[in-house]
Amino acid sequence: MLTEEQIYGIYVPVVTPFNTAGEIDLESYQRYVNNIIKNSIHGLVVNGTTGESPTVNIQELQTLVNTSRELLKSSSIPLVIGTGTNDTASTVARTEMAANSGADAVLVVVPYYSRPSQQGIIEHFRKAAEVGIPVMAYDIPGRAGVGMTIDTARTILEMNNVVGLKDCSGSPLLVSELSRLGSKPVLCGDDLHFFEMLGCGAAGGMLASANVHTAKYLGIYEQFRNGKIEEARAEFDRLIPLMKLLFKESNPAPIKWLLNAYGEISSDTLRLPMTPISSELREELGAYLAG
Repeated sequence: MLTEEQIYGIYVPVVTPFNTAGEIDLESYQRYVNNIIKNSIHGLVVNGTTGESPTVNIQELQTLVNTSRELLKSSSIPLVIGTGTNDTASTVARTEMAANSGADAVLVVVPYYSRPSQQGIIEHFRKAAEVGIPVMAYDIPGRAGVGMTIDTARTILEMNNVVGLKDCSGSPLLVSELSRLGSKPVLCGDDLHFFEMLGCGAAGGMLASANVHTAKYLGIYEQFRNGKIEEARAEFDRLIPLMKLLFKESNPAPIKWLLNAYGEISSDTLRLPMTPISSELREELGAYLAG
């Protein structure tokens, strides 16, 4: 089970590879995830936003959990499973499945589309936490349509079984205030704000762009932790042009294209309503590869 003390460093939220027929490509998944694990990351996140979680049904999620657990069997890397939906009952059912299948923790997002009140957000997390498996809360107002206030985040983080927060709020305000108040650990989920949020008290990052050049992100974290701030800043700045390309269109389409180009996965297929990247972005990413 994931503890607060294990929430630090670089957690990689992986994509869900699909074949051209739109079915999960387990062969690609195993090859690609195994390569990420070899970097000695601090956590593996399956079925998050980057994994196209809204399009993955519970039976497919079970397969991904089982496959991931097998890949990690000789490793101490925690396995975090995205189980949050915009329906509390569905979230609880997925959370129970993850708990019964050997996951170390679950990632539960603020319910999207419904735009619940702050009290509704709190009650949603309370139900998920009651399952008993460690919960990482996930604040991403840009996709959910509503975000946590600082008071709501504090209330959720004080719950039993809630061990930390992924912060995609779009600014360092939330992590700064939570850090000042001595809350449970926060991981930055806004890749372009990673360096800034480390300086504001983030314990690390859960970064989609770390699917590419994983070792460099680990290096930035280690340099920062060891007080080599300027070296970490310089390395981070070198990654900014790539990060901007990877988020120029909706995640995970650009990352899937690049992983396919690198031979990590066999296809950049996405499930609707997500579609492949534009020809313009393909040209820009192609130029990045050529450079």
